[in-house]
Amino acid sequence: MARKRYSAEQIIGYLREAEVLLAKGITIGQVCRKIGVTEQTYYRWRRDYGSLSVDQAKRLKEVECDVVK
Repeated sequence: MARKRYSAEQIIGYLREAEVLLAKGITIGQVCRKIGVTEQTYYRWRRDYGSLSVDQAKRLKEVECDVVK
């Protein structure tokens, strides 16, 4: 099965949604099932995008693409 790619905006949206659900007392496992990702993916996203705004995340992706080229 092909992997699904998420944009930076989608990732940040899912992280914000997860924060709300966690504040309500829902477990990490339940939150991950609700947003459709594994716990490993959630923690990686939180590490990479957790403190970024949407604009900062877009800029980070642009810089990463430039470095690869």
